[in-house]
Amino acid sequence: MTAPVSFAKALWRGFTMKCPNCGRGHLFGRFLKVVDSCAICGEDYTPQRADDLPAYLVIAIVGHLVVPALLAVEMAYSPPAWLQLLIWVPVTGLAALLLLQPVKGTIVGLQWQTGMHDFETATRRREARDAAAPQPNPISKELVS
Repeated sequence: MTAPVSFAKALWRGFTMKCPNCGRGHLFGRFLKVVDSCAICGEDYTPQRADDLPAYLVIAIVGHLVVPALLAVEMAYSPPAWLQLLIWVPVTGLAALLLLQPVKGTIVGLQWQTGMHDFETATRRREARDAAAPQPNPISKELVS
């Protein structure tokens, strides 16, 4: 029987692009393509519906990081516009690309943990399977002298 995964742990596992259930399997087969099931524990990820939420969150996060930095550089040094573009366009693009997969993994972890979409059915099925599995009896173990 497996111990339940906490909310924070499921989100962290998703952020690190690992299976929210076991924490060992890879969550993505390609850059933004979530695997159908975990190669380690077999958890089904076909119910996930991250859609556009990760992109919106990445835009908000990167915007809240880049805009204050851009304004601070502008106020302190007042560089020419071409230099600002040369600095901030690649920084913005790179930050967005680096955050997109972890944020999508976090959203999948959130959906898995809270039972959104068909993850609720999968959770009940997993709990029933774990309850039906034979449990080890610690009393029957012999003491070695």
